Order: sequence, then structure tokens, then C-alpha cells
Amino acid sequence: MTVRAYLEAPEVASRLVVMRHDVDTTPNNEPKMALIEREFGITATYYFRYKRGVFRPAVMRQIAGMGHEIGYHYETLDKAKGDARRAIELFNKELALFRQVVDVNTISMHGNPLTKWDNRDLWRKHKYDFRDSAILGEAYLSFRNILYLSDTGRTWGPAYKVKDVLPSNPDSEDQDPVKSRVNSTDDVIKLIESGRFHQLYLLTHAVRWADSASGWAISLLHDTAANLVKRVVLQRASARTK
Repeated sequence: MTVRAYLEAPEVASRLVVMRHDVDTTPNNEPKMALIEREFGITATYYFRYKRGVFRPAVMRQIAGMGHEIGYHYETLDKAKGDARRAIELFNKELALFRQVVDVNTISMHGNPLTKWDNRDLWRKHKYDFRDSAILGEAYLSFRNILYLSDTGRTWGPAYKVKDVLPSNPDSEDQDPVKSRVNSTDDVIKLIESGRFHQLYLLTHAVRWADSASGWAISLLHDTAANLVKRVVLQRASARTK
């Protein structure tokens, strides 16, 4: 199901998978992924950044026409360099541009590991309310009690996750030991087959799921370089907390 469908459901199903895709770069693989999902009867949410080469109205309409949800992948606190007032102005301006193209009901922050700001702090720290912009929910802040797995960092496990984490929930099952053992897609399949978790939330980036050797190699090289940078960021963050 989509993020919107999950948040609108009057009662959450006992067995479900929320499928989400963040569109961080030029959307080349996304239409193909959306078509495959449609053929399997899967609906997913695609979050597009407002960035040159990524904000592609024709592609967004194409994917929405297949029955998928299109959302806004916001990063305005980064763009405003921490100025919350400027960030909320940018947020509403960019959201309006999205809504000229498709119906937008949910949002998801973009987590750039190289910036010192967390875009979710527009709502958490600076106390603005996305509901004032007729937004149903935020893809991180509006979820609880669900096992969240993403391919960020080219692994399903917790490694290289700088900002791509759900808020902690003391009432949820102890997920950290589980996540530490889930690295490959085979591990995800085994986890699903185990039947231990009946509600899953999966994020993938279509750029990593290439349908050619060259596309896969380019993605691998990009992720390898990015992970080297993330390793430094995580080490520095760990040192500051000691």
C-alpha cells in the first residue's frame, strides 16, 4: 500500500507492506519500476525532490496514471541553511508547484548526510505544522510500530544510515537486533518468510535497481564513494557523543 493509504486507513491491516520510493536523481528507472509494480498489483509512493532534472512533471503524471502516489521530497531547511522562516516559505512555494502537476497529500524529508540540518526539524524543533498545508502526514514522523527497512547505503541494515531512520518508539518490538542481521535482499526475503513481522515499511531508490550491467556498475561506484563520506560523518558524530 501507499503511504497515503496507510495514513488514511480507519483500521490498519494486520498484514501489510508500505512501499515507498525516494526519487533523488533524474528519474530514469522509476517509470519502469512503477510499471512492474502495476503488473503485480502493487501500489507505491514516489517522492520527488524539487530539483532540476528530478522535478519532471511528465514522469510524475505518468507514474500517477499507473495508480501510484506522488509525494513531495522536501529539503527546504537545507536550502535555507537552517533559516526556518525561509524554509517554510520555500516549502509552501514548492508544494504549490507540485500541486499544479499532481495531487500531493504526503511528504518525506530528503536526508542529505553532508548538511548539518535535519529537514524534519521544520516540524519537530521549529514547530510548524504540515497539516496547515493540507498535508496528511510525513513519511518518517507519521509512522510508529512498524519495521522500517531501506536500501540507503546499498544495504538493508543500519550501516550508512545517517538520517534515514524512523523516530524511536519504546512500545515497538526490539528491532535493532533484527536490523543488524538484515543486509542483503535475500535477508529481507528470509525475514518476510519467517513470519515474525507482519507489518513492513520498505524504501527503495530505483536508481539502485538497474536493468543493465552498466547502470548497476555506475550505481555501485556512486554508492561506494558516498558510503566513504558517510563513514567519516558517522565517525565524527560518534566521537562528539562520547
